[in-house]
Amino acid sequence: MADCRKRVNVSSLGAAALAGSSLPIDRHDVAKRLGFADVAANSLECSYDRDFVLEAAFVLCLIAEILSTWAEEWILWSTAEFNFIKLPQEFCTGSSIMPQKINPDVLELTRGKTARVIGNLQALLVLVKGLPLAYNRDLQEDKERIFDSFDTVELCLELAAPLVAGMTLNRTAIAERLERGHLDATTFMEWLIQRGTPQRTAHHLVGQLVGQALARGCRLADLSLDEFRSADPTLDESVYGVLGVERAVAAFRSYGSTAPVEVKKQIDRWKKTIGSTGS
Repeated sequence: MADCRKRVNVSSLGAAALAGSSLPIDRHDVAKRLGFADVAANSLECSYDRDFVLEAAFVLCLIAEILSTWAEEWILWSTAEFNFIKLPQEFCTGSSIMPQKINPDVLELTRGKTARVIGNLQALLVLVKGLPLAYNRDLQEDKERIFDSFDTVELCLELAAPLVAGMTLNRTAIAERLERGHLDATTFMEWLIQRGTPQRTAHHLVGQLVGQALARGCRLADLSLDEFRSADPTLDESVYGVLGVERAVAAFRSYGSTAPVEVKKQIDRWKKTIGSTGS
């Protein structure tokens, strides 16, 4: 980050909008007095360079894309069909025609604003793609686009924080849905691999058992021991110790996984990072 700021914090004063000056000026002294980290080394290039604008617009696009992905997930999770989360009312509005409906307005607007930020980056790329060296009046068009991207992303971030803080999880609905999807199948397969079963064989075996569970409309943990043994005669009662979503999640151990211990590490890391940045 420090290197990035140094590269952007460069003085163009003395370039004279083209090739420099014949006057006895000291560009380095002026830059130092004004607090710049460095002086632009190429007078011709710095008068038309907008790389820093494009880079900033791209970073803002990445932030907007992440916010849009988050918004899309939460819009889906807040629907009656999912009912995973309840959004704070101050960030929602009622429907104009359906009195029972609650619209996740801020999330929808955040998702929509992303198109605007992406459009600004595209406009900037097209703006500079065919310009000759030195300053061209076309470049006055860069201000509106980059300023708009900054303002738009800043507003979305300002609304995202209190929205997240005010959200509540419907833990009962989430837990009930988790047990439906056979999410323990992968952990079950990995358990078989650790017991010495080849990966391809374990994959086929678990797939066969999941098919049986789907046909019966039950969980893997609801299958009988005889059904497990029909797929693999070496299986015994210990198989039930690895089945179920809670056991599956608890079995994860790799760095960055969704194991509770690893999630806590990431939360602590981000709290520390954000805290040190804020200070």
